[in-house]
Amino acid sequence: MHTNETDGPPSLPSGSGQFLTFRLRDEEYGVDLLRVQEIKGYSKVTALPNTPPEVRGVLNMRGAVIPIVDLRARFGLALTEYTPFTVIIVVTVGDKTVGLLVDAVSDVLNVGADETVPPPDLGAHADAALLTGIARDGHRLVSLINIDRLVGVTTAEPALPA
Repeated sequence: MHTNETDGPPSLPSGSGQFLTFRLRDEEYGVDLLRVQEIKGYSKVTALPNTPPEVRGVLNMRGAVIPIVDLRARFGLALTEYTPFTVIIVVTVGDKTVGLLVDAVSDVLNVGADETVPPPDLGAHADAALLTGIARDGHRLVSLINIDRLVGVTTAEPALPA
């Protein structure tokens, strides 16, 4: 099949890599393992006024105050109560550190170049730009998140104190 590489969201830089997988509801997502600083159990965050609904607040992590983004809210999924499995994945994008609130962490997935496909074009109402691709692991499909766009879009809006 012929594809036009200038159309659609960006492809994976190397087409392969390691991804930390996590769950939101019954779906699996992956984030580039090289961007993950740490995984931490959920703890109460300090809410801030005038922030987007997906920014739950900030958390003090060893002296650094970082914004916490609830990916359920960011992706438009129904919100649920946090459980003992709820975790915060701390990621780094450029000079920003952000916590991603997810339902549970699954595992590390090794993805080969032949195991990824571009995200499907779902029309104007879907934001496929937040994905770098879909990884196939047997019968399992994992949506690979474009962390640069996710964090850039999310943290550019709130007026967090410096």
